[in-house]
Amino acid sequence: MLATTEFKTRPYLKSSMSRSADSQTMLEDRLTQASERRVHPKEHVYCEGDPRTHVYRVEEGVIAIYKTLYDGRRRIIDFAYPGDYIGLGMIGEHIMSAQATCPSRVRCLSASALESLAEKDASLALKLYKSVCQDLVAARSLLVTVGQRSAVERVVAFLLALHRRSDNRDRDEVKLAMRRSDIADLLGLTIETVSRTLTKLREMGVIEVEQGGTTVHLCDIDRLTDLANE
Repeated sequence: MLATTEFKTRPYLKSSMSRSADSQTMLEDRLTQASERRVHPKEHVYCEGDPRTHVYRVEEGVIAIYKTLYDGRRRIIDFAYPGDYIGLGMIGEHIMSAQATCPSRVRCLSASALESLAEKDASLALKLYKSVCQDLVAARSLLVTVGQRSAVERVVAFLLALHRRSDNRDRDEVKLAMRRSDIADLLGLTIETVSRTLTKLREMGVIEVEQGGTTVHLCDIDRLTDLANE
C-alpha cells in the first residue's frame, strides 16, 4: 500500500517541480528580453506619484526606497540589492521613490506583462507575493528599530542585516554602497550620530573600518548580535 501511494505521488511532485521550473524560465526569458537601464548615483529609477508602468529587478548596485515627508524630509524605508524586485504593487502610481545610492543597473519589465504572467502561473504569483511580504517584513522591522532601539542597536542591526544578505557570508565583512546620510535616513539618526556610533564600535573592537569607509569588517559577530539585542 505504501509503495502504491508513493508511486501515485511522484507524478504530482514532478509536475509541480516542472511548473515551478517553467515559471522561472519564463520570467528569466522575459527579463533577458527586457530593456536594461543604468542608473547613476542619486538618479531616480522612479519617483513618488509617477505612473507605475514597469517593475524593476536590481541587477547591480543598491537602490534606496524612500518616502518624502510633509516637511520635505526623506525617510528611507529599505535598500534594494541585486536580485530584488522594486515597483511591485496594485496601485496605478508609485507611492514611494527609488533612487540609486551608487552606480547601479536594473532590468525594466512591463508591469502589465508581469501581472498577466502571474495571472496564468501560480508559481510566479507566489514568487511575487513573497517579494511583497519581504517588503512588509522590512517595513515592520524598521518600525521597531527606529521606535525602540538605541543608536548603537540600530547601527549594529543594520550591519548584521547587510551581512545576512551578503553573497559571501563566510567573510565577516560588509560593503557600504551608500552614503552615511542614506544610513542615517534609514535608521532615523543624524549623519553625525551614525559616524560617532561607527567610531564607538571600532573603539570597542567589534568592527574595523577600512580606509575610505566603504568596507566594514565584523570582528565579533556574537558580541554584535548581543549589542543589537537580536
